[in-house]
Amino acid sequence: MRLLLKWLLSAAALLCVAYVYSGVEVRSFGAALLAAFVIGLFNVVLRPVLVILTLPVTIVTIGLFLFVINALMFWAAASVLGDGFQVHGFTAALIGSLIYSLLGLVIESALGGLFLQK
Repeated sequence: MRLLLKWLLSAAALLCVAYVYSGVEVRSFGAALLAAFVIGLFNVVLRPVLVILTLPVTIVTIGLFLFVINALMFWAAASVLGDGFQVHGFTAALIGSLIYSLLGLVIESALGGLFLQK
C-alpha cells in the first residue's frame, strides 16, 4: 500500500514540477505515472552503478556530483518516454530534479508519519 501511495504522490510531484518550472513538461497524469515509474526504476537500477563509478569525482566535489547524477536520471527518463514527459536541456533536468527531490523528501516524511512501524 505504501509503495502504491508513494508512486501516486511521486506522479503528483512531477505534475507540480511541471507547473512550477517551465523547463519540464508533463502532458497528463498518466504520463506522470509512467515517468514516476521510470525515474524510480532508473534510480533503483542505474543510480547505484553510476554512484560507484563516479565515486572519485563525488569525493573531490564533496558530494555535489550527486546532483549531476540525479539530473542525468531525470533527463534519461524524459528521453526514454518521449512526448508525455519532456525536459528541455540539462539545466532544466538539474532544476527539475532538485524540485522533484525536495518534493520527494516531503512525500517520504509524510508517508513515514502515516505508516509508522510498530
